[in-house]
Amino acid sequence: MRAGRRDGSAADPAAGATDVVSVEATGTLRVASADGRRPGRGIYWMLRHVVLGPVVSQLFQPIEEGADHVPAEGGAILASNHLSYADWLFTPLALNRRVTFVAKSDYFTGVGVKGWAQKRFFAGTGQVPVDRSGGKASEGALRAGLQVLQRGELFGIYPEGTRSHDGRLYKGRTGVARLALLAKVPVIPTAVIGTDVIAPPGKIIKRVVSPTVRFGEPLDFSRYEGMESDRFVLRSITDEIMYAIMELSGQEYVDLYAPVAKELAAKERKAAELDEVSPQA
Repeated sequence: MRAGRRDGSAADPAAGATDVVSVEATGTLRVASADGRRPGRGIYWMLRHVVLGPVVSQLFQPIEEGADHVPAEGGAILASNHLSYADWLFTPLALNRRVTFVAKSDYFTGVGVKGWAQKRFFAGTGQVPVDRSGGKASEGALRAGLQVLQRGELFGIYPEGTRSHDGRLYKGRTGVARLALLAKVPVIPTAVIGTDVIAPPGKIIKRVVSPTVRFGEPLDFSRYEGMESDRFVLRSITDEIMYAIMELSGQEYVDLYAPVAKELAAKERKAAELDEVSPQA
């Protein structure tokens, strides 16, 4: 079950090229293929075949569980919890199929050693950088996901919308439900465990441990076909997905959106600090 497969054989992390999605101020989505015409193809090949895949598998020996739940062909959504930027790295390594994620373009424009490492990791694991300058990030991510799924590929999404700041699982955004209904594909609940120990916020690598990537049984929402505009249906589907992720990950579930919970935690810390420094009556 280590190094990406249950049978002990290393998963082939190569499965294609990375697309670049640009959401312009007008809301227009542009997708540029990187299937051999994009500069840097040699770097991509080296990362996936020679450097990134084999080295990461050997160093971390990731554990894969339930990969047989992921269809061998055809489009499907991998809906996962989100603990670390490293989630994008280990999930594709657990499968023999390409997984495309949408990530904020900031991860591809950083400077210094950390910026270089992030750019290479995300590009090498099939990320789609989205330029959010036009304020159309959600629309761009949805349309990019539809394109990927309509090509019969796997599309990875983090319903929480951001990394968990404390390891708990937070309320999911309904975009995953809308995407599943529009694309008419199954959702594979996915859990990553231990990546926050490897690469917590602010760290490239803190500890070398074996993370687990666990895939659940496919969720079929075809019974809701044509109801992608019904917000109650979208919330019900999203909650079902988040419950399945919770069951796989073993995380505590919090019925708040992650940014809201993070802001509340920051206010509580600030209040506690003020109490400590305020003079006693």
